[in-house]
Amino acid sequence: MSDLVLTADFGLDSLRTLDGYLARGGYRAAGKALRDMTPAQVLGEVKNAGLRGRGGAGFPAGMKWGFVPSKTDKPKYLCVNADEGEPGTFKDRFIILHNPQAIIEGALIASFAVGIHTAYIYIRGEYEVEARILEAALREAEARGYLGPSVLGTGFSWDMTLHRGAGSYICGEETALLESLEGKRGWPRLKPPFPAVVGLFGCPTVINNVETLANVPGIILNGANWFRSRGLPQDPGTRLFGVSGSVRKPGLYELPLGTSLREIIYDHAGGLKDGRALKAVIPGGLSAPVLAPNEIDISMDSDSLAKAGSMLGSAGVIVIDDSTSILTVLKVVTEFYARESCGQCTPCRLGTGWMEKLAGRLAEGQGRRGDVATLERVAGGIKGRTLCPLGDAAALPVLSLVRKFRTELEEACRG
Repeated sequence: MSDLVLTADFGLDSLRTLDGYLARGGYRAAGKALRDMTPAQVLGEVKNAGLRGRGGAGFPAGMKWGFVPSKTDKPKYLCVNADEGEPGTFKDRFIILHNPQAIIEGALIASFAVGIHTAYIYIRGEYEVEARILEAALREAEARGYLGPSVLGTGFSWDMTLHRGAGSYICGEETALLESLEGKRGWPRLKPPFPAVVGLFGCPTVINNVETLANVPGIILNGANWFRSRGLPQDPGTRLFGVSGSVRKPGLYELPLGTSLREIIYDHAGGLKDGRALKAVIPGGLSAPVLAPNEIDISMDSDSLAKAGSMLGSAGVIVIDDSTSILTVLKVVTEFYARESCGQCTPCRLGTGWMEKLAGRLAEGQGRRGDVATLERVAGGIKGRTLCPLGDAAALPVLSLVRKFRTELEEACRG
C-alpha cells in the first residue's frame, strides 16, 4: 500500500494538516527532486515507473509530460483535474479530504520536471467542503515555502490556484476543462492540436488527474522499481477501487493493479448483501460497459478490461444484484447522459435524448415492438461520432446492456 496515497495503517486525520503530512515524510520527494535531480531525471523516473493516468484514459503520465515542448517562448501550465463527476467514483474526493498535500507535492514535482511555474486545480462545483480543504492546504504550503518565488530556497518559482467549476460533467474532459478555466462555455475542443502543445490560453499544458499526481511523490522518493514492485509489468502500481452498490462493505480499496474483480467484490467488499445473486457489474464508473456474472474472473487493469470489451476508467466498481431490473439500470444511464450532454455534437445532443425516451418507455411498461433494436441502433449511431469521449460514454454502456440483457428488455416490450 502506498505511503502517500491512502496510508490506512495510521490515522488519516493526521494527514489533513501540513505538519501531519511532513511527519509522514511529506515533501521529502519534492526536496529530492528540486535539489538533487534535474528535470530530465525526474521525467525519466516517472517514465520508468510506468505510471498510467488514473483519470480514465490510462495514458502514461511521463509520456504525456514529455510531449510538452522543452523550448518555447510561451508559458507552460499544469492543470490538476479534480472535476470528479463520473457516477460511482469517489477516489479523488477521498484523497482531497484526507491527503491534500500529496496532490500539491505531486503537482510541484510534475511542474519542475516540465518547466512549469503556474498550476491550477480545477475542482467540481459540488465539492464545497473539499474546495475549502484544498484552499487551506494551499495557504499552509505557501506559508511554509512550498509555493512562491523560491520553493524550498532553490530559486524555482511556482504558484498554484484553485478554480471551482459550475457542476458540469463534461468539464471532466480535459479540453472542456481548459475552456471553462478560460472563462468560456465548457465545450470540448477538436483534437489535434493536443493540450501539450496548444492548451490553456493557447500555451503548452499538462493535465493530470488527482490520483495520478498523488502517486508521483512516492515514485520520486522510492524509485521506479519500488513502484513497479506492485501491479503488472504493463500497468504497475496500485489503484483506488471505489466499490458501491449491493455489497456488504462498500468503500474505497487500494489494491495492486491486476487484482481480480471477483476478489474485489467477494473478498474485500464482503460479497453481496442479503445473500443475493450477482446480476451485473460496472467495473469503471457508469460509462464502462457492463460485465455479466461469468466475466468477473478478470484482471482489473486497463488492457485486460479493454480486451473484454469494457474499461477500467475511473475504477468505480458498481455491483448490481438480481433484485434490480436492468430496465432501471438502463433508465439511470440514459437519463444521466441526456442531462450531461453539452449539445455541441448532433449525434450526442439528439441521440442521448432519444435513448432516454426509449429507455423511459421501456421502464414504464410502455415498450413497443422494435424499441430494443431502435435503442441499439441509436447508441451505435452515437459511438465514435463525437468530438469528445462523452458520446462513447453514453453509447457503450447502453450497447452492452442491450446485448447482454436483450431477453429481459424485450420481455418489457411484450408486457
